[in-house]
Amino acid sequence: MEDMLFYDRIQFAFTITFHYLFPQLTMGLSLLIVYYKGKFLFNKIEMYNDAAKFWMKIFALNFAMGVVTGIPMEFQFGTNWAKFSELTGGIIGQTLAMEGMFSFFLESSFLGLFIFGEKLLGHKLHFVTGFLVFLGSWASGYLIIATHSWMQHPVGFEILENGKFVLTNFGALFSNPWLLPSYFHNQLASLVTASFVMAAIGAFYLLNDKHHDFGKLFVKTGVIFGFVASVFVAVPTGDLAAKNVVKYQPATFAAMEGIFETEEGGSEIVLIGQPNIVEKKLDNKIAVPNILSFLTYQKWDAQIKGLNEFDESVHPTNIPGLYYAYHIMVGLGTIFIGLLFLAIVQLFRKKLYKTKWILYSLVFLLPFPYIANTMGWYTAELGRQPWLVFNLLRTSAGASPTVSAGNTLFTLLGFVGLYLLLGLLFLILAGKIINKGPQLVKH
Repeated sequence: MEDMLFYDRIQFAFTITFHYLFPQLTMGLSLLIVYYKGKFLFNKIEMYNDAAKFWMKIFALNFAMGVVTGIPMEFQFGTNWAKFSELTGGIIGQTLAMEGMFSFFLESSFLGLFIFGEKLLGHKLHFVTGFLVFLGSWASGYLIIATHSWMQHPVGFEILENGKFVLTNFGALFSNPWLLPSYFHNQLASLVTASFVMAAIGAFYLLNDKHHDFGKLFVKTGVIFGFVASVFVAVPTGDLAAKNVVKYQPATFAAMEGIFETEEGGSEIVLIGQPNIVEKKLDNKIAVPNILSFLTYQKWDAQIKGLNEFDESVHPTNIPGLYYAYHIMVGLGTIFIGLLFLAIVQLFRKKLYKTKWILYSLVFLLPFPYIANTMGWYTAELGRQPWLVFNLLRTSAGASPTVSAGNTLFTLLGFVGLYLLLGLLFLILAGKIINKGPQLVKH
């Protein structure tokens, strides 16, 4: 049973991690594309329109890869996690079906019109189709996060005698206090990814002295949007999301911050340290006293409960993994804010495009928003373990009893091989689009 559960979780973790590499770019990129198209309508400078069409090619490729990798992932609800689907399908089926029926179809339908319909529709209707693509992608994220939020903080339900969860208040799904902070935190994080990708490609063009005007435009757009999004990812959305964890999952928060023992007189914030599960402490830690208490409760001496206050049966099952995922996410977010702030300073000094160390840094950091987003999801998911539905349905109770560990391992190996090929294909196609660059239409 333990082997089966391990492989079920590894397979879902692998497929969803690979899948989310693509939607996190498309959600952020859809907003930037609408921005470029709107700028073109406002000032009639053709370069903005050409920029929008260039990025829509990247968007379309990402969207296709997201669809291909997303469908097998959802099938796992009926195979590896059939018991979970049987017990909670009456609730999570609502939001997942809405995501497919409304958001996905809205996004995919108008994506085709945006790519191929500019001459037929005219620029104003073309902008509308781009806006509807953006709306569909962000609505899709909203409904997925609504599902996730219910699993983190279940509301509006009752449990029948047969163990099935049934929805008693549809509106509660969308007024869940966990939902909005998580949603905006996630969407702004996707905008950080899109901004870094845009800035990195622009920096690549400038460093290689090609597509110079577009390079400047992409760096400027990416740096400004990226800085604003990075700040808002931290405050207020990240702060509000963390306070939800404090309120509803206090043992998770203690594990995230590495608080093994309740500290009297205020809690320190740990900058560096390694969890020692055997001795229940952090090794080699560097910490700043009382800061965590102030950030959490706005009081320097506020007490934050340590893991010693909770029964070990409700401790997160992988405390080191949770701790490191959270600190990698926060650490990278801090680096993003710092670098982008320096880039904006150079932008205002009109020296950014000649400051090579910043341009090289933007190119080097291109993969790191993906890592930060992935670590954010790992923080949320590892923090909820050992529960599928927090405090109500254990992960071990949601796995399908009829799918063996061998079957899951076999299909996992198949997914790894297939996704490796898909990843290589994506990199080749994206590389061709980037190398060709935006095409400035002469009028």
